[in-house]
Amino acid sequence: MASIASFYTLHSNGSSLVLDCRSNAPAILYWGSRLYGATQPSMIALLKTRQEAQARVQGEPLLALSPEIGAGFLGTPGIQIHRAGQQWNVYSQMESVQENGQTLTISSACKATGIRIVHILSLDSETDVLQATTEVTNLESSTLWINACNAPCIPLPMDYDQILAFEGRWSNEFQLQKSQRLLGAYVRENRRGRTSHDAFPGVMVHPRETNESAGDVYALHLGWSGNHRLAVEERSEGRSYAQLGELLFPGEMSLESGESYVSPKLFGVHSANGFSGASRQLHGFVREHLTDVRMKDKLKRIHFNTWEAVYFDLTMDKLCELADEAADIGVERFVLDDGWFKGRNSEDEGLGDWYVDEAVFPEGLTPLIEYVNGKGMEFGLWLEPEMVNPKSDLYRNHPDWVLDAKPAPQVMTRNQLVLDLTRVEVQEYLFERIDSLLSEYSITYLKWDMNRSLNQPGGESGRAVTHYQTLALYKLLDRVRVAHPMVEIESCASGGGRADYGILRYTDRVWTSDTNDALDRLRVQRGFSYFFPPEFMGAHVGPEHCHVTGRRLSMALRAGVSFFGDMGVEANLLELSEEEKRELCSAIELHKKHRALLFSGDNYRLELPMFELGFGVVSPDKSEALFSYALIQTPPRSAPGVYRFKGLKSDTCYEIRVVWPEKPKSYSRSVLDVLDGAVLSGDVLMTVGTQLPILMPESLLIFHLHEVDA
Repeated sequence: MASIASFYTLHSNGSSLVLDCRSNAPAILYWGSRLYGATQPSMIALLKTRQEAQARVQGEPLLALSPEIGAGFLGTPGIQIHRAGQQWNVYSQMESVQENGQTLTISSACKATGIRIVHILSLDSETDVLQATTEVTNLESSTLWINACNAPCIPLPMDYDQILAFEGRWSNEFQLQKSQRLLGAYVRENRRGRTSHDAFPGVMVHPRETNESAGDVYALHLGWSGNHRLAVEERSEGRSYAQLGELLFPGEMSLESGESYVSPKLFGVHSANGFSGASRQLHGFVREHLTDVRMKDKLKRIHFNTWEAVYFDLTMDKLCELADEAADIGVERFVLDDGWFKGRNSEDEGLGDWYVDEAVFPEGLTPLIEYVNGKGMEFGLWLEPEMVNPKSDLYRNHPDWVLDAKPAPQVMTRNQLVLDLTRVEVQEYLFERIDSLLSEYSITYLKWDMNRSLNQPGGESGRAVTHYQTLALYKLLDRVRVAHPMVEIESCASGGGRADYGILRYTDRVWTSDTNDALDRLRVQRGFSYFFPPEFMGAHVGPEHCHVTGRRLSMALRAGVSFFGDMGVEANLLELSEEEKRELCSAIELHKKHRALLFSGDNYRLELPMFELGFGVVSPDKSEALFSYALIQTPPRSAPGVYRFKGLKSDTCYEIRVVWPEKPKSYSRSVLDVLDGAVLSGDVLMTVGTQLPILMPESLLIFHLHEVDA
């Protein structure tokens, strides 16, 4: 067996990670800005020398990649296992460390529990993103029960005492939650069986002085679409750490001899350039490694979705009229939402019977698809494969195909139950139905929805199966993609309830939220941007009278908010005035003109008062940029403050244009009257900034900057 060195170091473009292997188990000694020159790991180890404190054990338990119960660690253990209540005391010994480019694989064995532990750490050379997993293998003949197996533990410097997490609910996802780290544990748990609206599996931990553009931050995310647990703990001895992992129900995970469990993958990045800096690194990673190859050079299509236009009131004539209007305003993809399949007249019935409703479409979907294609648009279709209505042929024939928690009565949501995807017959039925639809019809897009949580996740055997349900979903999605590689798939879960790096491996777009209220969307989309690039962010122009909040908002605001995502329209086009259609058409044309920049540029969120919101997208070579400013509420002063741009070249001049709305309105002559077409240096735009005009609340401006000769 090869000898194990004391330290191992991974370097990327801007980061370094040092692994300490001097003890029985591996631990992260350093993860932060890149180390250069004469710096040696032993120097860091020397500076991190800790001493025994009063009333403490001799020899402080190691804060290992998987903190161990057997070592006397009193915080949350990284691995919690047992064999019928015995062999719970994990204390491992490293056996090997393998270096392979930017990856370290550390193998350890625990004689007391009869397991092998393998940690894999990989640092992306360009984006600095860390990927890390923990694997446990049962080496003995008896059954091994796993209560928890977290991804590798991330030690936190003691001055990283601020927590930025993400909470929310249906139609109000990705809201920022700011907390101060406390003595004890900050914990977010999710048992919904999907990523969830209320407990996104991501967190940013940072010192107090960090902001959007400056300061150190760790951004951590668990790429998993099922249950999870996120914890940031501080111990009284003065150590702090973060652990993210799958949350397992009692008895859910057991391993027989030779079987293994691998934790969901932890994705993390250290940035010295604030929250936006961390986001830019994560966006780069997603674009390079999680975006499917077939999408990398493909333009994102402008959507029209029928849901808020007609709901279940589908007729061929009405859909063709909507297709006419959609084509006229520049839509490129027409998506038929709920209501197209057998017996589906409301949300109470038909779900699971994935056959075209002959009462609505007596000749199938072909006439509608041909009409849509004839207008120059692709055709997409909504479905919700994981669910079933009791009022359906599928449930009447197979009532045993659903998850449950017998003998408890079924918990209903939207009059639907959850199919048990772990059953082979369920997988085969769903694939056959989806494959048949995609084979028979010219469908290039699937909006894959999931409108309820897994409240009672018991499988056929009676054991909890959330883990296996998640893997079965991945398997089904992968099978569909392999069979129909050119079909794009959108991840929707009653809005943004399934948005994570795990689902991105199988999908091409995320429906960010079920609210199309532009004011709500500003906050939702801002939160979404911390971990996801804008090309994955479904963003639709909704009706003037928002169906979720009841607010009435201008077309200029609605279109301006949708402009910065994967843009679409979800309003009854037949009810728009000619002026509204013209304005919407202009917004779509503007988006098409700039979408290459929007979906390849670097994102900069701005620090503005609560009644304002601003951000920008800057091209990688900094020659071009788009910036948005929104006045959400009435400002406390007669005139707003100053808007300072970010990410430009200081020594370069830019021509600045106000490109949206078409005719900005202000109370009196304003800076917009002299700013449009001006040539200004990047230095003055970033340091001095522009005075903002006096606008009506619920107004939005879009600035376009383009590099010119001085």
